[in-house]
Amino acid sequence: MIPRIIRLIPQHTAGIFFATLAAVLLCTSCRTIPQTPPIHTAIPPAENLLPSDTLLLISVPDFSTLCAAGRQSPQWLFWNDPAMKPFHDKFMARWNEKFIAPLEHDLGVKFGDFTNLPQGQLTFAVTQNGWTGGDDPVPGVLLLLDAKDKSDLLKTNLTTLRKKWTDTGRPMHNETICGISFSIMPLPGNDIPATLAGIFSKRRPAREPGRKTKTPPYGEIVVGQFESLLIVGSSIKVVEPVAIRLTGGALPPLSDNPLFAADRLAQFRDAPLYYGWLNAKTLFDVLVHIPQPQPDSEAPGPMPQTPWDKVIGASGLTSLKSVSFSFRQSRDGAQADFFISAPDTSREGILKMIASVPKDANPPAFVPADAVKFWRWRVDGRRSWAALEKMLGNTSPAWLNSLNSFLDIANSAAQQQDPNFDVRKNLIGNLGDDWISYQKKAGGTAPADLDNAPSILIFAASNPDQTALAIKIAVKNILALSGSRENPPQTRNFLGRKIYTIPLPSRRAPGTNAVTSHSLYCTVSGGYVALTPDVSMIEEYLRSANGGTKSLRETTGLADATRRVGGAGNGLFGYENQRELMRVFFTALKNDPDATPVGPFGDLWGKDLHDWLDFPLLPDYDKVAKYFYFTVYGGSITSDGLTFRFFAPRPPQLTQ
Repeated sequence: MIPRIIRLIPQHTAGIFFATLAAVLLCTSCRTIPQTPPIHTAIPPAENLLPSDTLLLISVPDFSTLCAAGRQSPQWLFWNDPAMKPFHDKFMARWNEKFIAPLEHDLGVKFGDFTNLPQGQLTFAVTQNGWTGGDDPVPGVLLLLDAKDKSDLLKTNLTTLRKKWTDTGRPMHNETICGISFSIMPLPGNDIPATLAGIFSKRRPAREPGRKTKTPPYGEIVVGQFESLLIVGSSIKVVEPVAIRLTGGALPPLSDNPLFAADRLAQFRDAPLYYGWLNAKTLFDVLVHIPQPQPDSEAPGPMPQTPWDKVIGASGLTSLKSVSFSFRQSRDGAQADFFISAPDTSREGILKMIASVPKDANPPAFVPADAVKFWRWRVDGRRSWAALEKMLGNTSPAWLNSLNSFLDIANSAAQQQDPNFDVRKNLIGNLGDDWISYQKKAGGTAPADLDNAPSILIFAASNPDQTALAIKIAVKNILALSGSRENPPQTRNFLGRKIYTIPLPSRRAPGTNAVTSHSLYCTVSGGYVALTPDVSMIEEYLRSANGGTKSLRETTGLADATRRVGGAGNGLFGYENQRELMRVFFTALKNDPDATPVGPFGDLWGKDLHDWLDFPLLPDYDKVAKYFYFTVYGGSITSDGLTFRFFAPRPPQLTQ
C-alpha cells in the first residue's frame, strides 16, 4: 500500500510539497509565538558560527517566523480543517500513545518542556572534522538552537536532563571551552531507547577475519549552552570551533568559504524560511579517494568490481562545486529553489546528459487542458546519447561493450528482414531536442488503474517516419530475443496516419490469475514521434492536429505562475494539477482495504496501519479540495550551473 501511495503523490512537486510539509511538521512543536521582540544578545547566524569545513547545512534562520508562515500554509489549514478532525484526532492519539508517551518514559523527559524552546535559529550541520573517508576520524554532527527569550527555560531543562541522565547510572563528565560548560555523555554500543530501537535498527557488531567480534560504540553527545543558544555536537572537537567563535575567537567560519559565499549571495537572499547547502566538491573529492574494498576470496562475485572512483568521476559528480536549496512562502504561494553549481567547462556524465537547450518549453497547443501532469524538456537526444556512451566507457569499457553488443544483436536480428536497418542511424541518429510528456487522470480508483494512468511520450525527430519504423522493428526484435511469443506487430491507419501496434508480453493482473495483454502504440505527426501504451491517447494526439481542443496553456493562472519559475523559455518546464491528482488519491485511500505497514516505521505502525491512518475516516474530497491547486516548475542552465524552481500558487479559495 505505502509504495502505491508514494507513487500517487505528485512526483514533480517534491520540492514544494516536502519543503512545505517540513515547515508544517516543524511548526507542530511550536506552541506559542512571541508577539514582542525578545530581549537577549543576538546570536550570530549559522554561517558565522560553523567551521569553514562544513559539508552539509540545513538552517531555519527564525523558527518563530517559520511557525507563523507554516500556520498559514494550505497544508497546515488542510490538516486542521474540521472535516479532517476524525482522521486527525485518531492519528494524533495513536502518535501520542505509541510514540510520544513511551519515548518520554524511556528518556525521562516531557516533550512539553522542550517544544517552546525553538524561537530563533535552528541549524543542523555536518562538518568534515578531519574525515578523509575512513572510520577515524568521522564527520562531525552539530545542532544549534536559539531559544531567544526562553534561555532560562533552556537552562532549567538542561539541568533536569543532566540529573536524569546521571540518576540512571549513566556516565557523564563536564568540560569547559572558552568559558562555556559542556556535558559529555558517552553512548555505549546499542544503548538506545526502546522506542527509537523500533524505528532505527541497531548497529551490528563488526566482524573481521581472525579478530574477535565487537560492537562499535555510538560515540558521545556533547551538550552546552551559551546565553540563549543550545549547542549539541557529536564530540568536543566538533563543538569547539563554535565555542571559539561565540566568544570572539578568530577561526575562519563557513561564511569565508568561497563556495558558500557565492551561493549565499545568489541563493539565500530575501530571507528564506529555511535553506540548505552541500559542499559537493569536498564530499566527492573525499569519496573518490576512499580505498576500494578488497573482494571476498571466499565468495567472489560473478562480475569484476568497478572502482567507485571511476563511477563517481565518469558520472560527472566530481565537477560539482555545491548544491543548495531555499524555501520561501508569501501570500501568493510557496516557492522552492534548487541550484547545482557546476561550471560548463568541466561538466561531464549525467550533468552533460540532462543539460537542456535554452528554447521554448511552453505546453504545445496539442496538450489538452485536462492533462494532470505535463513536462517539456529541450535536451538534445543525440548529444545526450554520446554523453551516455562516454560515461559508460570512462566507467568501465565492459559496460560500453555490453551496450554496443546489445545494439549489434538487435541490428542483426532486424537485418534479417531489412538489410539496411541500423538502429544507431535510424533511431539514435534521428533524435531531436524536444521531449514532451503528459498524463491524464486515471479512469478508475483500483490500484491497477492508478498505476496505469493514461500517459504519452512525444519527441522530435529529424526523420520521424524512419524513427517510428525503427522503434517498431527494434522493439519487436528485442522482444523476440527475450523469448516473447506475442503476435506480430500490427499497423492501421487513423486520420491519414499510421499507428504501429507493438504487442508487449502479457502480464498477470495483481491479486488474480487473469492474464491481460497490452501493447505499445507509436505514430508520427508534425515532426514528432509519439509513444504510449494507451491507444486512446495516441488517437487524441492525432485528432489534436485539427484543433478545436482547449489547450493546457489556457489554464487560468498558469501564465502568472510560469513567470515565478523564470518563464518557460529556458528549456525545461512542468505542471501538475494537484487538485485532480489528490481527488483520485483520496478516493483510492478511502476505498483501499489492503493497507499494510512497510518501511523503517513498520514497527512503529504496528500490525495494522489503520490503527494509525484510518483512511475511511477521511472526509469527502470536495470538502477539502479548496486546499489544493496546481504546481509548476522550471529549469535553466548557465555557465555557472543548473537552476530548478518550483512554485505552488496559493489556492484561490484561500485568498478570498
